[in-house]
Amino acid sequence: MRFNFTTLTTAAALALGLAAAGAQAQTLRIAHVDPDEWTGSKKGAAAQIFRNIVEGETDLEVEIFPAGALGNEDELVGQVQEGLLQMAIVSGAMSKACPAASVLDIPYTFSSATVAWEVLDGEFGDALSEHCLEQTGMRTLAYGETGFRNFTNNVREIRTPADMEGLKFRVQPIPLYLEMVSGLGGEPTPIAWTELPNALSTGVVDGQENPVGVIYNNGLHQLQKYMTLDGHVYAADFIVVSDEFFQTLTAPQQEVVTRAAIVAGNMGRSIQQWTTAQGVLSVQEEGMQVYSPTAEELAMFAEKAQPAVVEFLRGELGENATWIDELQSAVAATQ
Repeated sequence: MRFNFTTLTTAAALALGLAAAGAQAQTLRIAHVDPDEWTGSKKGAAAQIFRNIVEGETDLEVEIFPAGALGNEDELVGQVQEGLLQMAIVSGAMSKACPAASVLDIPYTFSSATVAWEVLDGEFGDALSEHCLEQTGMRTLAYGETGFRNFTNNVREIRTPADMEGLKFRVQPIPLYLEMVSGLGGEPTPIAWTELPNALSTGVVDGQENPVGVIYNNGLHQLQKYMTLDGHVYAADFIVVSDEFFQTLTAPQQEVVTRAAIVAGNMGRSIQQWTTAQGVLSVQEEGMQVYSPTAEELAMFAEKAQPAVVEFLRGELGENATWIDELQSAVAATQ
């Protein structure tokens, strides 16, 4: 039997072409609501380092959609659950999809960022990730950091809960925050983020609460005289992936994506730590008075704020209220 070399060559080329077409890289789309830059954006830096690692070690292509390009955090969570988006980096929206995650918002739970990292990177964080995977179909690959939230106001220095009596504080429209501020003796006032500067300028509220970086980068320190570094709530970032998508990856790809997410989370934490330290110095240089409560004073804040919030969460979580006890045990184990 005689073979036509030209025919075989053409067939081989066609086969190679089809194989190449079928081997086109998968695209992994990841979104967040922060700016897309390295030095001051925790989610921005995290997403970029994630892309660098994944594209450097796999054939996956990573597309980043920063600054709310695909919607707010609630919308991003919905898109991941629906399979329209492969990954997202979110914070507060996670507790709406997986209510057990709201236990992280119990005020004065974490005495420091390192305690929070130890808890989230340990058995508790792993267990919470598995629980939320079952509830949402999203796998939490790693935890980043939005940071500790602190009170500011325009009336007086706050050293103890007694100093909050009668002051109106803007809070997010979240019941847990209403309970917290009420427990501390303040008057919680839910106001949209976009309306906050005007509310502070006109005296609709006396103060507000946010991480230092948010306060400084949005110019809120120019509208407030006093800041108290009470760190009442530690906010974590959740780096989540659609588990349906994750299961389509090969084992080596899953390993790289998971490792890249962990590095990304640590990058976000580092950026947040830097922006907090720099933010405190910056607001002081621009005239804001900053107070750091003593351990005894922080204990007074916790004694006032925690009971009302814990009682509220136990009612909201029902059978999942055991997560409150699990978190408290995990924190105690770090001491």
